[in-house]
Amino acid sequence: MFVVVGEALVDLVGQRGSRTLVAHPGGSPANVALGLARLGDEVTLMTRLGRDALGEMVAAHLRAGGVHVESGTDRSTSTSLAIATLAAGIATYDFRIEWDIDALEPLPIETRCLHTGSLATALTPGSRNVEDLMEREQRRGRVTISYDPNVRPALLGSPHHARPGIERLVGLSDVVKVSDEDLLWLYPDRRDEDVAREWLGRGPALVVVTRGGRGVHAVTANVELRRPAQPIDLVDTVGAGDSFTSGLLDGLRRADLIGGSRRAALAAVDESTLASVVDAAALVAAITCSRPGADPPTRTEVDAAADTARSSTTATAPLGGSRGIAPPGPELEQGRQR
Repeated sequence: MFVVVGEALVDLVGQRGSRTLVAHPGGSPANVALGLARLGDEVTLMTRLGRDALGEMVAAHLRAGGVHVESGTDRSTSTSLAIATLAAGIATYDFRIEWDIDALEPLPIETRCLHTGSLATALTPGSRNVEDLMEREQRRGRVTISYDPNVRPALLGSPHHARPGIERLVGLSDVVKVSDEDLLWLYPDRRDEDVAREWLGRGPALVVVTRGGRGVHAVTANVELRRPAQPIDLVDTVGAGDSFTSGLLDGLRRADLIGGSRRAALAAVDESTLASVVDAAALVAAITCSRPGADPPTRTEVDAAADTARSSTTATAPLGGSRGIAPPGPELEQGRQR
């Protein structure tokens, strides 16, 4: 079972200059939880939702997708908002958010992976309880700990202020997914590949950098992998990075690389297995980009798209295309779209 800890909120999405906003359930950790559930994984989301109409909408959406939602009991809490403005399909965000989650109990015995990140690990007072849970679970060694910093500059102050906390959480994690845009903000004078290797040295078994139209870069102690982007029919990029994360974690589970007892195997993953996992995650993100809002695909949709891609690859391989590699397409991650 997966446990995801973090914010669930409402995305108010509209075109730049428009007076009309459409409400979509969102929040990076909530999107990851929904993506995992739609891919067929058992997942619990620990979050905070208001006992208001917006909170009821978000909770109903998540539960309909198969997520078990634990949203606290404080009736005074209001559901948080993220105002997403679209320009050429790329989203930028303005937040109206509070994050105050109660102290978190040890995870259920059946849990194999804890995922967190984004605002849940950045905004006090709730972030202190999330970090405490990560520290306790790292010491216990029973679960894989996954982290996506999903940087929101408007809420983090300066890179100098944000870096120490993010680096500390990297050191508590087994799997780290981060975008090149996040790394550019955090380390404006460094290459993302160099930062990925440095982060790997802080403790994770796997660091994955998503690069939009430039594909994906992944590193372990023994493998340095670069994969091209998936071609997409871009509608918008809302939830693309979160969909990639859910696809990545689902792929690692399918490869039997999730759980505290599998950490050594994860660190020693071979290049072929890692490439298969990363490509599958990129496909999940590409499908999400092909429709509005954070609407991750089901397992059936992903399998159908993969079958179509294999048929196309088989048909075009004699023309000189690389087997199993899609040409770069429009960028999946730009403009704080996760």
